[in-house]
Amino acid sequence: MSEWLVLTLAMAAACGVVLIVTFLRHRRTSPDYDASETPDVIEYMTMMIGVVYAIVLGLAIAGVWEARSVAQDHVHAEAQALHEVSERARVYPTDVRERIRTDVDAYVSHVVTTEWDSMADHGELTDRGAQLLTRVRHDVTDYQPKSDFEAQAYQPLVDAVAAASDARNSRGDSAGATMPGVVWFGLITGGLVTVGMIFTLQIRRTPRELILAGLFSALIAFLLFLIWDFDAPYSRGVAATPEPFRALFGNLGGG
Repeated sequence: MSEWLVLTLAMAAACGVVLIVTFLRHRRTSPDYDASETPDVIEYMTMMIGVVYAIVLGLAIAGVWEARSVAQDHVHAEAQALHEVSERARVYPTDVRERIRTDVDAYVSHVVTTEWDSMADHGELTDRGAQLLTRVRHDVTDYQPKSDFEAQAYQPLVDAVAAASDARNSRGDSAGATMPGVVWFGLITGGLVTVGMIFTLQIRRTPRELILAGLFSALIAFLLFLIWDFDAPYSRGVAATPEPFRALFGNLGGG
C-alpha cells in the first residue's frame, strides 16, 4: 500500500472519528443544555495541553529530520572516501591500481544494488558488503611502496579506507528506526488526549466548528505520519539515497 494512501486514509479516519463523535454527542445532549458555557479551567487546560503537545511534536520532527540528514551525511562521507581511494591509487603500478579500483567498484555496486535494499527491508548491512570492503582494505595495506612517491600516497590511502569503514559502520547504526517505542506511545497517547480535549469545549454542529475540529484532527494525523515517515532514514518516503555513490562512480550506470 502506498505511503500517501496510508496518509490519506489516516487523515480521513481522524476527521471521521471526530465528526461522528461530535454528531453522536450532540444527539445525546438534552435540548435545554447550554453549550455556550465552558468553565475557564477547561479552556486553560485545553490550551496548555495543546501547547505542550505541539512542543513535543516539534521536537520529535526535528529529531527524526536531523537523524535523516546525518544518515545522508554518512553516505556522502563513505562515497567520498572510496572515491579518494580510487583517485589516489593512480600513483601505483597499473596492476595494483586496477585491482584496487575494480574492488572499490564491486563494493560500491553491491552497496547501491543489494545492501541498500537490505537496509530498507531489514535495517541492517550485509556480510558480503563487509567482505568486499575488507578486500579493498587488503589491496591497499598489503602493497609495499617501491618509491618515495608511492610511499607518500600510502598513508592517505590507508586513512581513506579507514574513513570509508567508519562511515559504513555509522550508516549501519542509523539504518533502523530512530524513535524508541516509548516515545511513540507518548506521541500517540498525547495525540488522542489533545484531540479528545476538544470535546470538552462543547462543540456544536455548526459547519465552522465541525470543519475546524476535523482539520485539527487531520493535522495531528499528518504530523504523526511525518514523524513515522522520517523515522527510518533509508527505507521510507523522504529517505536518504545512494545518490552520492552514483554521482562519484558514474561508471556504475544506474547501479
